[in-house]
Amino acid sequence: MPEEMSPGRPTTRRYTDAEKAQAVRLVRQLRRELKTEHGTIQRVATQLGYGVESVRSWVRQADIDDGLAAGTTSEEAARIKALEQENRELRRANEILKRASAFFAAELDRPQK
Repeated sequence: MPEEMSPGRPTTRRYTDAEKAQAVRLVRQLRRELKTEHGTIQRVATQLGYGVESVRSWVRQADIDDGLAAGTTSEEAARIKALEQENRELRRANEILKRASAFFAAELDRPQK
């Protein structure tokens, strides 16, 4: 069963990476044994007591990360997220610098007493 990592909020389950990897491994093993993809995620999710859509998304992401399906890998997604954050910070810094330069330009244009 999954470990409850947020006490007091039973509707929000948090799964460890080991639990996710186990579910993905079991789905892939069941697919090999049955030679079909139909119903494997449902069976594994029910056996482990996990949400079906959670397991489906883990398997989909694992397939992408392993190069079995097209899409953005977890590594690429993390890099994109970091670059977007850096971009936001740089835009904010540029805005601050523009305002500061406008302020000081106005101070230079003011007549001296």
